[in-house]
This record gives sequence, C-alpha cells and structure tokens, in this order.
Amino acid sequence: MSKDSIQDAVHKNLEKYFRDLGEQPASNIYDMVVLAVEKPMLEMVMTRAESNQSQAADMLGINRNTLRKKLQHHGLL
Repeated sequence: MSKDSIQDAVHKNLEKYFRDLGEQPASNIYDMVVLAVEKPMLEMVMTRAESNQSQAADMLGINRNTLRKKLQHHGLL
C-alpha cells in the first residue's frame, strides 16, 4: 500500500464521518484519527519486527522509549 492510498483511505473515511455528522458540530478530530490509526499501525509494526521494540522503533522513526509509551497507552504491552 502506498502513502497515497493510506491518505486516500483517511480522506474517504473523514468524508463519511462528516457526512454522517450532518449538521452536528465536529470536535476532537485530530485525537480521533490519531487513535484510530496509531494502534493498528503499532500492532502491524510490532508483528513485522517480531516484537523487537528497537527494530520497531527504527521502522517507525521514533525513539524506543517513545514506542514503549505508545504501546503501553494502547494496552499492547
């Protein structure tokens, strides 16, 4: 899957979200999207890295301690 197709998926889902909202005000969209994307991304990267946190952190381009905090936040540790 390319970067463009991931962006397309997010775009399409946000369009549906706004359509479903109708006239209701939107709020906390940033947190909603980050939480929806972050957990499955972490799960997939950890699987790909065979649970090696250092390797997963390198794949994600983040510090291992940051990865560990995110894994704990999402209940993945």
